[in-house]
Amino acid sequence: LSRYCFVFALGYLTVCQITRVYIFDYGQYSADFSGPMMIITQKITSLAFEIHDGMFRKNEDLTPSQRCLAVRRMPSLLEYLSYNCNFMGILAGPLCSYKDYINFIEGRSYQLQQSEANGKEDTKYEQTDPSPNVAVAQKLLVCGLSLLFHMTITKTLPVEYNIDENFRATASWPVRFFYLYVSLMAARPKYYFAWTLADAINNAAGFGFRGYDKNGVTRWDLISNLRIQQIESSTSFKMFLDNWNIQTALWLKRVCYERATFSPTIQTFILSAIWHGVYPGYYLTFLTGVLMTLAARAIRNNIRHYFVESPTLKLCYDIVTWMTTQVAISYTVVPFVLLSVKPSLTFYSSCYFCLHIASILVLLVFPLKRTQKGSKKHESTQPVWSKKLEEENLLQKNSYSTTNNSFSQKEEITCRYQALKQ
Repeated sequence: LSRYCFVFALGYLTVCQITRVYIFDYGQYSADFSGPMMIITQKITSLAFEIHDGMFRKNEDLTPSQRCLAVRRMPSLLEYLSYNCNFMGILAGPLCSYKDYINFIEGRSYQLQQSEANGKEDTKYEQTDPSPNVAVAQKLLVCGLSLLFHMTITKTLPVEYNIDENFRATASWPVRFFYLYVSLMAARPKYYFAWTLADAINNAAGFGFRGYDKNGVTRWDLISNLRIQQIESSTSFKMFLDNWNIQTALWLKRVCYERATFSPTIQTFILSAIWHGVYPGYYLTFLTGVLMTLAARAIRNNIRHYFVESPTLKLCYDIVTWMTTQVAISYTVVPFVLLSVKPSLTFYSSCYFCLHIASILVLLVFPLKRTQKGSKKHESTQPVWSKKLEEENLLQKNSYSTTNNSFSQKEEITCRYQALKQ
């Protein structure tokens, strides 16, 4: 039933996207019903699989993250509608797990997070709730700076200038690649603004607390969707994807990558394109992303270990990979911004499809590690979102509801603490 739910929800979203794009406003970014529909689709499908894992699959057949996220009691209608349509995340999300949301609604999230810090229950934390004021203020500051940057700088560096005939004819290759990088970097602050504001709204309501760090500082990043510093300093394609639209990446991993029977990377990128919409540029971006991801993985697996011993070589390697990653990301997402086929192909042809060809050559020269079959499948593979993100997700997403009759609160805390030690 979870698969039928997945197909129906994604199909309905696609119909909505087709209606919006080809009937109302082709080529325009607009704040309309399709945005909330994308978030609700994520929630409906993720909860469907979590219920399936908890009620219809054996515990030993689940991965650690699936086991801790599994919902073992059918939600009531009120719980279901509250999870999908609550005011905090109805417009821009971000996605959260059903169990984390229910723990928050029942007032148990602080107690669980505090108790797991030392691996045992500590009732002194139950008397006071941590304040989100500092976290909210910091995130609102980021929102303000992102909005200011978008309104002042972004308009002066349009992505469309990359396909301007005069620019292509007169600019040198270094200049063209530099402008490609800065124009796509300037296009990111609007996403920083929207996702950080959505995170701040949830925090202001008291949702998003993830315990304390080693210095005793509160962490309000349980459902954060991005890490700006890591995005801008990424030295690999994987590192960029690990820190960009994090909750959507986790959703793709849970509903597609972990459950795919063949070519999980390709299936995951195609699902991401379908979820984003029906513009051809999305499909060009994500199909290019498949090549870039596989090529980057092959290079990292076959070359990186030669440069990690010496600090000097490691620094040089990081500088080169940072430059390469930023150019590759910018090259990949140009169609995502241009949306249509003709301008996207104009851009790629003006670059002679250089990074496409380079990626194919890399895959022909360097072998990719084969995915092992069997029970260790999810442990042996390196998904696009990386094992590091999966482990951090275990920190964030594996609390159990008090309404769960199969597990006690003590077992829930133990589960979270085991994930913490990883």
